Amino acid sequence: MTLIKSISGIRGTIGGKVGDNLTPVDAVKFASAYGTFLKNSQPAPETSGRNSKLKVVIGRDARISGPMIHNLVLNTLVGLGIDVIDLGLSTTPTVEIAVPLENADGGIILTASHNPKQWNALKLLNEKGEFLNGAEGAKILEIAEAEAFEFSAVDDLGTITENDAYMDIHIDEVLNLPLVDVEAVAKRKFKVVVDGVNSSGGVIIPKLLEQMGVEVVKLYCEPNGHFPHNPEPLKEHLGDICELVVAEKADFGIVVDPDVDRLAFISNDGEMFGEEYTLVACADYVLSKTPGNTVSNLSSSRALRDITLKHNGNYQASAVGEVNVVELMKATNAIIGGEGNGGIIYPESHYGRDSLVGVALFLTHLAALDVTVAELRASYPQYYMSKNKIELTPQIDVDAILETISKKYAHEKISTIDGVKIDFPSEWVHLRKSNTEPIIRIYTEAPTQHDADALALRIIQEIEAIVNT
Repeated sequence: MTLIKSISGIRGTIGGKVGDNLTPVDAVKFASAYGTFLKNSQPAPETSGRNSKLKVVIGRDARISGPMIHNLVLNTLVGLGIDVIDLGLSTTPTVEIAVPLENADGGIILTASHNPKQWNALKLLNEKGEFLNGAEGAKILEIAEAEAFEFSAVDDLGTITENDAYMDIHIDEVLNLPLVDVEAVAKRKFKVVVDGVNSSGGVIIPKLLEQMGVEVVKLYCEPNGHFPHNPEPLKEHLGDICELVVAEKADFGIVVDPDVDRLAFISNDGEMFGEEYTLVACADYVLSKTPGNTVSNLSSSRALRDITLKHNGNYQASAVGEVNVVELMKATNAIIGGEGNGGIIYPESHYGRDSLVGVALFLTHLAALDVTVAELRASYPQYYMSKNKIELTPQIDVDAILETISKKYAHEKISTIDGVKIDFPSEWVHLRKSNTEPIIRIYTEAPTQHDADALALRIIQEIEAIVNT
């Protein structure tokens, strides 16, 4: 698998050849590039009024390669003269919260998110604990390509400070949010099954729930990195928890990905609540208390738009990618936003996808309603999605395919800010190149699953016809 370099970081499979995979040499190279970027961006000490040393927060998920990559990256930064706050086993949103609390200059999360165990990655943050923008990411790639690194002399090496308290600090931050009502949740005596996919979510989500007075049934909550199923929280991977929710007569189930920035619920009847509806439910609650605008990406459900309009707010769609969602949220003063993959971004906490925030808001919402989770899901606009992908090969001209499709449907409402999205009156299709994998993603949505699948099949056949002409 080719090493994937994007504005959000560097991702690849462990082992193999330098430059083709995420090898130790590549980890050091890109950590060096990030550290050098921070040093180049730093104002002179005499003008900044601060200590000349930079500070970076590092955390990792529980995947097997984590300790190896972690030590390589950590000590590379030390070699650049950068002080490191080492959170050890952590989550993506925990590191994002820690960066500003530590007054750090940046952060690195070592996680390949929803990818299988052979993958790992360096996800890079700025001083706000937010992902770097495109220009910053491009600059780091330039520095890495040129290998324009200068390491520190022995008396100027960085230091390492270990701090394993941040998962608890993160929980406290979430519980202190004004719209999170711990007392109301505790009174309901909920019983919840948690699938932590044997990563850090198996530690932090049960702790959060227990502090909210929830009875927890743990499934795959040992943070050993041996993922018991494909770690992307999709229906086809979650048979075990669906069965366990019913067997335990639980109120619902919670599934997170390895770095805990994607959140999916299982309804009390063992059916998927729908990862698209994680954001819909949380937004419904937040907008009922604090009316305002929302943002999600072009590949997310129309249901968020419908809920936002119900609460007299405005909805807008961004290009796919957390940094794009955050940028549009800031521009529109959105109260809540995120991505349809189960990513909740709640600015009252921080500008990053955060499953802990989503769990706490969802529980508070549910506590105020005298309904089951299945009944809550049935109360929302009913849309069904089909998510497909086509593997890329060097022979396929993806841009030409997208242009051909765009011209064919020029009479429909089309957006080309990120691939091609065609909005039909009652359904839509979004075609785009993935930022993290060598594939074309094909997302469709319609009022029935049959219609969504049929639209996807039609578009796939059209693409195949274009490729074969």
